[in-house]
Amino acid sequence: MPVSPAPFPSRTSKSAGLISLPVIVAALGYFVDIYDLLLFGIVRVPSLKDLGLTPEQISTVGANIINWQMGGLLLGGILWGVLGDKRGRLSVLFGSIITYSIANIACGFIKQVTFMDPTTYYALMRFIAGIGLAGELGAGITLVSEILPKEKRAIGTSLVAGIGLFGAVVAYFTVQLFDWQMAFLVGGGLGFGLLLLRVGVVESGMFTDVTTQKHVNRGDFFSFFTNSERFFRYLRCIGIGLPTWFVIGILATFSNEFGKALGITEEIQPGLAIMWCYVGLAVGDLASGFISQALESRKKAVVLLMLISLVFSLVYLYAGVQSATFLYVLSLILGFGIGYWAMFVTIGAEQFGTNLRATAATTIPNMVRGTVILMTSLYGYLKPSLAPINAGAVVGLLSFVIGFYSILTIAETHGKDLNYLEE
Repeated sequence: MPVSPAPFPSRTSKSAGLISLPVIVAALGYFVDIYDLLLFGIVRVPSLKDLGLTPEQISTVGANIINWQMGGLLLGGILWGVLGDKRGRLSVLFGSIITYSIANIACGFIKQVTFMDPTTYYALMRFIAGIGLAGELGAGITLVSEILPKEKRAIGTSLVAGIGLFGAVVAYFTVQLFDWQMAFLVGGGLGFGLLLLRVGVVESGMFTDVTTQKHVNRGDFFSFFTNSERFFRYLRCIGIGLPTWFVIGILATFSNEFGKALGITEEIQPGLAIMWCYVGLAVGDLASGFISQALESRKKAVVLLMLISLVFSLVYLYAGVQSATFLYVLSLILGFGIGYWAMFVTIGAEQFGTNLRATAATTIPNMVRGTVILMTSLYGYLKPSLAPINAGAVVGLLSFVIGFYSILTIAETHGKDLNYLEE
């Protein structure tokens, strides 16, 4: 359980404003993170087609590469989360971006690979990129949550995510302006450029204070499993995020398959569906902080947005959509509905003490991303017997049931003082 307030207040918790270097750098870091994270989803079809794969192979091999990337996120979430609590929030922000920037540059040379199967190399590089990408959001949200006063915390973390999510838009247009290989190289270059901005960012005062308390156990990932109350708190945090990646990982990523199943004659471009989904997600994330402040509740804000995503998921699947334009509009609205992503990560950070906060905030969103492996596998397993529409609906039903249960049963954290330790 959360116990024992820290013996002295954080040195920086009251000094940082919404427009401060840590907030700006965290937002730009998440911008690059999203650019690189979503880039494969955007170039999945054209890049695999360029490598000579058939439409059937593009579906199966593409899903396999997505799973490798998500597996990297799952592993990286644990790695960077523990490191964030043991070595500091900034160590993660530097280490993670170097890792995924190198991997993305390597993806820009896939067509030149001759020493192994290019698709195997592709999957390996996306796995390494996934490990690196896992650290950015959790460490950034943790740092911003700890340096901002509690009155500004929700808006600050929403600004980070809202600005950062436009990285998906830039990724899409980079592919349109150049090609998929150049888009990977640009992503790697943006990452290394961001390192220069991070030099002036200072460490969280709360974390610095905790490091002086030698008896405090920091970054113990297994402590989430040694206490039943803490374990179920952790599971609820993960459950809240499941609908977000159902929308992104199933409805948007496989929008071309749903388009065919709905009888839409125009070819659906998954990259465009993902882009519009992230435009909506960015707007939703910006709005969610203000909604939370207005309602004085994290839970009410998340429930409201989750209801929007549920309703429009049903419209997407069962309203008989007949045009590509309407499908893209629905992707935009669905993105807004899952725009509680920043709020979800903030809730995860607020649920745990300073000595476990980075581990929680970093592993929780990546555990959710890791569930995409289960979602795509279940979707692929059910598709032959139920067809894409019903297979997607089953995956969505499970995601939303768990999501609503988790947010309705978790403790409210609006206005919570974060200066405490986890036993």
